[in-house]
Amino acid sequence: MPAWDRPSDGGSARLLLGIIDATIGAMMRILVGTSAGLQEFDGADAKPSGIAHSGRSVTAVAREGRELWAILDGRGVWHTAGVDRWFHVGDLDGRRGNCVADTRAGVLVGTSDAHLDRVARGGLEPLVAFDRVEGRDSWYTPWGGPPDVRSISEDDEAVYVNVHVGGIVRSRDRGASWQPTIDIDADVHRVWAGRGRVFAACAPGLAVSEDRGASWTIEADGLHSTYCRAVTTCGDTVLLSASAGPSGGRAALYRRPFDGGKLERCRDGLPEWFDGNIDSSCLDAVPDLAAFGTEDGRVFASTDEGRTWAAVASGLPSIGCVLVIP
Repeated sequence: MPAWDRPSDGGSARLLLGIIDATIGAMMRILVGTSAGLQEFDGADAKPSGIAHSGRSVTAVAREGRELWAILDGRGVWHTAGVDRWFHVGDLDGRRGNCVADTRAGVLVGTSDAHLDRVARGGLEPLVAFDRVEGRDSWYTPWGGPPDVRSISEDDEAVYVNVHVGGIVRSRDRGASWQPTIDIDADVHRVWAGRGRVFAACAPGLAVSEDRGASWTIEADGLHSTYCRAVTTCGDTVLLSASAGPSGGRAALYRRPFDGGKLERCRDGLPEWFDGNIDSSCLDAVPDLAAFGTEDGRVFASTDEGRTWAAVASGLPSIGCVLVIP
């Protein structure tokens, strides 16, 4: 029976936490980037098992096979290079690093001023082709500042880069050229691609493309507010965060089947509302485990594709990113 159709057993948070403990202990880790270091959770008790980059703000973390990439203090790019020791790759020149991803176009770093850098043998180099994308002159922010590269994803055909505010641009030739897809006024905050679909968390709701960005539909049925900030998939389920607006407030998490359907509020094991936003980089999942972090230092996890949740941490420094590692 698909996970979406399984009946609830009444949902004890204690029982779910026990399942999460066993799952994490057996094969998974949750990495939480905070304003004071990169916290790792694993083991049978789901307690913190270590911290890297203590005292540094970890603004992004991503996986490359068994290796990791991270952005520290919004500027420095670091890599584990297959071992437990971290190595400094390079610093961004006068720009803030927002996201990092291992893609078919290379390891890409999305920055302020809507640029991409690529990790090269000598460190970091600008991906000049990204600066030539059609419509770039129309990118903007509501407050009048320069736009940002906010998130990066890929499927088996293309790399997708979310610009705020500039829509989603796509490359099918390993970063040699880029093309715009969704209307820039969709106000995209996060893009996720895979299994023949592209999802985007946008100001008017959940944007969905079933043709790799050629066309889009916006879904908002079931949301208490259309302002969406984060999106990912967990098994056969799409997870999406929504709040009252850019400053957050009345934030909540939603789920719907991967192949379509009404968005339903995630309630079991979660507070009625979250302050702030469940932010773009703070929600992540693999098929058997989903996790998200909050601005007030809490981490929640689910082993049933978001149907039920349990708190696995609280009292952490402000959380900026979450990564689930299978």
